[in-house]
Amino acid sequence: MTISHVLKGHEKDLGGGFMVRRYLPSVVKQAVGPFIFFDHFGPVDVKPEDNHDVRPHPHIGLATVTYLFEGAIEHRDSIGSLQRIEPGAINWMTAGSGIVHSERTPKDLAGKPHRTHGLQLWAALPKAHEETEPAFVHTAAEEIPELEVQGAKVRVLIGSAFGRTSPVATFSQTLYLDVQLQEGQELGLSGLPEEAAVYPVSGELEIDGTALALHTMALLDTRSSQRVVARSTARFVVIGGEPLDGHRFMLWNFVSSSKERLLQAASDWDAQRFPKVPGETEWIPLPQNTPRAS
Repeated sequence: MTISHVLKGHEKDLGGGFMVRRYLPSVVKQAVGPFIFFDHFGPVDVKPEDNHDVRPHPHIGLATVTYLFEGAIEHRDSIGSLQRIEPGAINWMTAGSGIVHSERTPKDLAGKPHRTHGLQLWAALPKAHEETEPAFVHTAAEEIPELEVQGAKVRVLIGSAFGRTSPVATFSQTLYLDVQLQEGQELGLSGLPEEAAVYPVSGELEIDGTALALHTMALLDTRSSQRVVARSTARFVVIGGEPLDGHRFMLWNFVSSSKERLLQAASDWDAQRFPKVPGETEWIPLPQNTPRAS
């Protein structure tokens, strides 16, 4: 059996009726490689009156990884980055010792009907880099390696696979692939990192003869190879990497190997000691009953 567990995830409202499906962390597995958080949002038809903007909020100890299939997001952060995020690009924001960012609908799409669809993952930083300087790196769609393997269309978003390597820099071994298959096509996966998972974005898949339904994530036993077959036209991602160097604690938008550091971050945000995002005046308050440093 090459599937060790199947995660079903759960839905969460991020505000304004903007629903996401969340798979990591889970009771079964906190992280897959460095990926400690996995959200799938959309596809959703955004109405002119909808407001799905995410106001400025903080992070520590992690990197956000944003990847769109449809739509666009305007990213702003406290180190001065201003970037339009569009389908096919990888946007890696290192929070490290602390960063604040907002994610808003670009002005040309605001008040107009449009579709949005994508994934946002968090990669927990290794202990040695948890307090690194914050940074933001945008890798355009045309810079991502794309190739055909056994008829499958594969994009190497992060890491190395099938003889190609993504230019996206990471702090530990990390793999992130975007794969498209036509009905009846298959793709063999071998040489995966110690921890890996397959998540179908659309369509129906089989992994070594076992059906994998939409809105589920398959944790793989990487000691053997896997054969992924499309029962219908399908798109899926592969994520993984080396295991985290120890358990991570999570509190709201903060990740750390230290509970005390989380409490300090919560207190700092509550007191507005984090840096500000240029051009922003709003912010998301710390949720009620969130513990703080004494």
